[in-house]
Amino acid sequence: MAKAKSTTLFYCTECGNEVSKWSGQCPACKAWNTLVEAPSSSVGSARKSTLKSTSHFDNKPIAIGDIDTKSSISISTDFKEFDRVLGGGIIAGSLVLIGGDPGIGKSTLLLQMCKNISDYDHEVLYVSGEESERQIKLRADRVGAQSSHLKVFCETSVSVISEVIESTKPDVVIIDSIQTMYSDNADSAPGSPTQVRESTLALMKIAKQLSIAIFLVGHVTKEGVVAGPRMLEHMVDTVLYLEGERSASYRVLRGVKNRFGGTNEIGVFEMHSDGMVEVLNPSAYMLNGRINAPGSVVTCLMEGTRPIMLEIQALVSRSNFGLPRRTASGMDYNRVNLLMAVIEKRIGVQMCDYDAYVNIAGGMKINEPALDLALVMALISSFKNRVIDPKTIVFGEVGLAGEVRAVSQADKRVQEAKKLGFTTCIMPAVSKKNLTEITGINIIGVNNIKEAEELI
Repeated sequence: MAKAKSTTLFYCTECGNEVSKWSGQCPACKAWNTLVEAPSSSVGSARKSTLKSTSHFDNKPIAIGDIDTKSSISISTDFKEFDRVLGGGIIAGSLVLIGGDPGIGKSTLLLQMCKNISDYDHEVLYVSGEESERQIKLRADRVGAQSSHLKVFCETSVSVISEVIESTKPDVVIIDSIQTMYSDNADSAPGSPTQVRESTLALMKIAKQLSIAIFLVGHVTKEGVVAGPRMLEHMVDTVLYLEGERSASYRVLRGVKNRFGGTNEIGVFEMHSDGMVEVLNPSAYMLNGRINAPGSVVTCLMEGTRPIMLEIQALVSRSNFGLPRRTASGMDYNRVNLLMAVIEKRIGVQMCDYDAYVNIAGGMKINEPALDLALVMALISSFKNRVIDPKTIVFGEVGLAGEVRAVSQADKRVQEAKKLGFTTCIMPAVSKKNLTEITGINIIGVNNIKEAEELI
């Protein structure tokens, strides 16, 4: 009798939809070139193991009023910046994914967090699939992690790791990294979309059933997103990205998804020889070393619920060629061109023969529309070679008609400026009407960029 031919399935790395035949476009989410091949036997065995794994747990429906939430009390990481991004601390049973470029400091930050947690007698298990115990020990000596409550385990098999977690029952588990883990339910190599999905699914069940917080370290692609299937970010509770330039000392921990707190929250850290040090006042840190010069304007952006002051620098100089050069660092290049066109059309300042260079001091990357008015004033200040008062803060969105539109959380921006010693605030007139009474700072509302230009 002839042996049955093994069949394969194809699933979408964006939405996880499974089909029996490959096509260029996923029929569910309409994404192109996202279908990858997976053996059907491994998919079937994964489903069977999912059904069997819950049989030894007392899993039954329960009234929502009878659910105990006391076990979900958060554990402080002893990093105020880290706790802010997590939504108050580590929640029991949560699954957190941390991504970032190689060498940015993911493992160092997590090891410091483990040190802080274990100092308060919380049991921590650090699972590494990339380094040996000796390598982890050397880094632990650098950050001062010497607690007996911190255990190290070097393994890549998810089944073995699951048995160790069930037997030791730690409070927090670190998986470094999810791309090195492999599951027996999938036949592909570690790091493939199938393995990443199956490994994350197994760890997610352990986190929920045993109320253990698990942190997953994820590698990123050249586009800056976590490698593996896109559905990985849908499976976890929290997605964090550690950002920053290698040449700069600061690191930004940004939350892009959080089921226990607000999104777009950030925590700022500075890389030292002995590990990460949190920056409790990012605004003062970003404005450090600022000088008074034409084209320099201070603005305020909102990262989640936190206002952060930044300096926008613009340099406008006459072009020596027929085609002027435009450069933008830290913000959208097309937005700079758009605002320069608005300046020419609505104010009459001819910049078509001038080069323009725009920079966000400190290396931050910003896309918030509230920076528009500050950028417009920086360009005009450099063009006219006039210095804007260094104690002035500017923010507001600019439309194509030259109008200055309202921005969110204007009161928090003004309060942050007042706290840092700024005496004047130029903002949209519509936002000024909704402000609560704030003394100690002169607030000027403008309706269009023509009124803002007259203030320079």
